Amino acid sequence: MTKLTLISSAIFSVLCSQSALASTVTGKVMDDKNQPIKNASIHVHGKNQSVKSNDLGEFAIAIDANSQLHISKDNYVDSRIAVSESSNNLSVSLKPTSVETVVVYASALHKNSLEMISPVSVLSGDELRNKSKPTLGETLKGLPGVNASYFGPVSSSPIIRGLDGPRVKITQNGLDASDASRIGPDHATSSDSLAAEQIEVLRGPSTLLYGSGAIGGVVNVVDNRIPTDNIDELTGAAEYSHDTVSNSNTVAAKLETGNEGFNFHFDGTKRSGDDYQTPTFTIADDDGDVETENSVENTFIDSETLNFGTSYVGDHLTIGFSYGSIDTDYGIPGHEHHHDHEGETEEEHAEHEDEAAEEPVYAHLEQDRWQGLVSYALHNNWIETINLRVGYTDYSHSEIEDGEIGTTFKNKTTEARLNVEHKFADWHGMMGYHYSDSDYDAIGEEAFTPASVTTTNALYLLEEREFGDVTVELGARVEDYKIESQITAHEHNHDEVEIDHSDEETIGYNESFTNLSASAGAIWQYKPGHSIATSISHSERAPLSAELLSNGLHIATGTYELGLGYNIEDNEAHFEPENIKQETSTNLDLSFRRFSGDFGYTVNFFYNDIKNFYFQENTGLVYDEEDGLESAIGAHDDAVAVYQFTSKDAELYGIEFDAHYQVTPSAMVKVFGDSTRAKLKDDEGNLPRIPANKLGSELQYDLGDLQLTLTGTHYFDQNDVTAFETQTDGYTLFDAQANYQLGLGSVDAQLYINVDNITDELGFVHSSFIKDKAPLPGRNFRFGVRGYF
Repeated sequence: MTKLTLISSAIFSVLCSQSALASTVTGKVMDDKNQPIKNASIHVHGKNQSVKSNDLGEFAIAIDANSQLHISKDNYVDSRIAVSESSNNLSVSLKPTSVETVVVYASALHKNSLEMISPVSVLSGDELRNKSKPTLGETLKGLPGVNASYFGPVSSSPIIRGLDGPRVKITQNGLDASDASRIGPDHATSSDSLAAEQIEVLRGPSTLLYGSGAIGGVVNVVDNRIPTDNIDELTGAAEYSHDTVSNSNTVAAKLETGNEGFNFHFDGTKRSGDDYQTPTFTIADDDGDVETENSVENTFIDSETLNFGTSYVGDHLTIGFSYGSIDTDYGIPGHEHHHDHEGETEEEHAEHEDEAAEEPVYAHLEQDRWQGLVSYALHNNWIETINLRVGYTDYSHSEIEDGEIGTTFKNKTTEARLNVEHKFADWHGMMGYHYSDSDYDAIGEEAFTPASVTTTNALYLLEEREFGDVTVELGARVEDYKIESQITAHEHNHDEVEIDHSDEETIGYNESFTNLSASAGAIWQYKPGHSIATSISHSERAPLSAELLSNGLHIATGTYELGLGYNIEDNEAHFEPENIKQETSTNLDLSFRRFSGDFGYTVNFFYNDIKNFYFQENTGLVYDEEDGLESAIGAHDDAVAVYQFTSKDAELYGIEFDAHYQVTPSAMVKVFGDSTRAKLKDDEGNLPRIPANKLGSELQYDLGDLQLTLTGTHYFDQNDVTAFETQTDGYTLFDAQANYQLGLGSVDAQLYINVDNITDELGFVHSSFIKDKAPLPGRNFRFGVRGYF
């Protein structure tokens, strides 16, 4: 924590210099037909103050030096205007667009979604609330290039362009979510979409700001738990919804208030649901008998979240703090222990099955999360803003078996990010320092990954410059990555059932990697509302502890996992972590965009060349509790396949697109889709569990206070599979939404009904470890009401 103390001291030493506001800038915001725009947001770049335009489009805002005003309004293209202390009576014209423009907080340079060089999607407002699901994966899977790992609807993480887990960074307000979802697909993400203001998905490498864990992309959940704008009155929101497919109920509430620069925030959610229903499907049990099912057992959820925060927002200084807690129980489908029933009577066999049915394995997730923010805006200097975010997360995931804790996974993370935004000549950019310390531990019989401490220290630089209609962006990052662990090694003795723990050897493992990342990109606004963007990036990633050090039975995936650090010889696993090479990615993106008028589109092409790609490969061996590792030929039925992390060169490439057409002022049609090809080089085969391609269409229609949406998405067959992996048939899902606006005085209320999977289609998710045991939910009616005041 010494480093954090030094950083904080440096920040507060800067705060001693205060300057008074010197001038007021006035102006008027108009549309392309010279009509005033009401409630446009006018924001001073680099500061937290903002104002709204009045009914006549007029505004007045105070500045203390030469500045830049950022003017934005829904359904209009943002405008940025340079102003000085003598500026007055400005005339700002905004061009209409049928694409919502929002500031992408994960961009670091205050860019909106249309100015980004890297491909980005943002869910916010009513669209986010209508598509919100219990997990991030299910909420985002309809976006082009995004799919879900799907370990049942209560544990589903985002997959971006075929990459997930260790390669997709999930953050909350720019800081790591710090859960254990990267350790295994049965571990739910701790980020909740219900309380989010917006969710941002950055496709492609975002390692410059977020580190080597973002080699595939970033999902940033933005909330207002530390308010950064002054709140002058009491506002709030509440929502209740019911889902028929799982008999679940959800209640959420939010309150915000403030006075004279001091602001307060509160939000909380309560969700409970039973096992979810499915269309009829068949599944083979451990004895080979085929059973017919209409639900997925052990998929219940009982969750509570509570968050509060406070801040002080001044003319230059913003300082705030937030605390959040999560307490969740959820079932883990497919989490079955294998028992040797040989020699049992039918009564004993039935008794064991009844016991297993009565005591399903479930997870108990607890998390306490603290975040702090200090931001200071300077002017009359090349330094614009100094921003420090710090976070501490205490996460625990316990698996409850037969009423007792079987295995507990813990992760305590301390993180700090210091950004200094600056201008130098014609360049605008950010330099920063990123620190992270993750103390991971696993205790219990399924602790397949040993305890470890992972520490990163990184410096990064991001610069941009405008050359007429072209904006160029350059960046680089150097990251020191260190992992420490104690490895317990023993030899499996085939002649004895019990392991002699006195023969175990403890090996101290300590390794450091230096990860280098660099990128260059440009966006060309070749005419109003049209742009072409391209970027090339180089990113390096060191292995996570799970990829490097795993050695144990992972019941949730039904496999025995070995890390990169092990060598198998004569059916024995030896810890020999030599010549571990970093995963190196070279990524090329090319985007074509149109966002003006009634017709718009975004088309992204990508190619990702990855050297030393880490993935799990079937070794052809199995693990038996008595005999250890052995050949799969002639092995016991209860033995599980042994998968080992290995590294080989791979390539991923594809296309994703999203087009829309405003047919009439009341009707809009959208078409979207994506295709990803992922394979090993040198004709060594395909990568495992790559999501199927998808193609969809959406119709939106407004009838005054009633908004209707119909969406159809087809998921194609996935035939590009690896050895020991089965093909997955395609399926088509139809969803409908209806929202009705209620006029209740000062309360803005909505009644809504969503019908998911209208045709009750049976669909299996190819990217799921338990796809055959957990198909997608059947037809679901979701009723709800939400209100704002």
